Amino acid sequence: MTTLLIFIIVLFVAVAMWQMVKIFDLAQVGASNNQVATDKDNTFNGYMMIGFLIFIYAITIASFVYLGDLPLMSNSASEHGPGLDSLMVISMVVIFIVQTITQFLLHYFAYKYKGEKGRKALFYADNNTLEAIWTIIPVIVLAGLIIYGLFTWNDIMNIDESEDPMVVELYAQQFNWKARYGGDDNVLGKANVRLIDLDRANILGVDEDDPNAQDDVIVTELHLPVGRPVLFKMRSQDVLHSAYMPHFRAQMNCVPGMVTQFGFTPTVTTAEMRQNPDIQDKVANINALRLERKAEIEEAGQDLNYQFDYLLLCNKICGKSHYNMQMKIVVETQEEFDTWMAEQKTFPNSLN
Repeated sequence: MTTLLIFIIVLFVAVAMWQMVKIFDLAQVGASNNQVATDKDNTFNGYMMIGFLIFIYAITIASFVYLGDLPLMSNSASEHGPGLDSLMVISMVVIFIVQTITQFLLHYFAYKYKGEKGRKALFYADNNTLEAIWTIIPVIVLAGLIIYGLFTWNDIMNIDESEDPMVVELYAQQFNWKARYGGDDNVLGKANVRLIDLDRANILGVDEDDPNAQDDVIVTELHLPVGRPVLFKMRSQDVLHSAYMPHFRAQMNCVPGMVTQFGFTPTVTTAEMRQNPDIQDKVANINALRLERKAEIEEAGQDLNYQFDYLLLCNKICGKSHYNMQMKIVVETQEEFDTWMAEQKTFPNSLN
């Protein structure tokens, strides 16, 4: 496959260079060998436009057949996920319909109205009706999509404080994540990068004198109770990161010097998601690929069998190890979460 891709790229580069040379020759002012397109040239180019149109549609159909399975659209695990997926599907359908029609008209008209000796081109210097049509229709369609998107975004971002969401801080640094829970009072203690003390393992810069910080819990694995709203407060220690949780349809930038936030309600536990047929197919495919590299994986001391886990990823290119900046997310029942939380050390007890 790699060899084929390299061959295609080289071929395209060669064709592009050939076309550039032809354009350069045609652009020479005062040259004695000015080239004029003949009917044969125009006919050939017209057929090429139809051929390229067929190629576009063939690639599109093949992509639907072989790559059209979109399992990510069937495994949202947050309360707002289905609404966001619906917005994505509607946008893609509109784009596909417009693309199909406009590409057909572009290539068909290029063929039908190709240059012929003795035929003069007919054109409209001004047509208010046509201009109104191709202006008003896109305005209406785009306005509808934008308004729908704004309503969807507002539904996601307007967190109802009366639901008493669990407050969790996501702390980003090159190249890992930390999570901090507000403890029994559900209030995060004050924190500042100037308070970071590596000698005492205070890597988040939490204010040790703040009463609200005394029951904070800092972990490297994020646990969330299913069905309970969660409000994430996000900070970055160094550069711009982006907290991306794909299955929860959540993403928000983590900006140095400021606190951003995002909230959602998990609706599917990790155990339940592992029973999702799409997820099981994906896991089986990954394990088949890992089996082909068994010796390499075992030599690296990794588990040969992969199993699904929710992940918190960084979706900004934040440095050389950006690709590996992730944290495991476990969605579980409230009872399981309470049991796990009871096993964790509070902030003061985790210091050296």
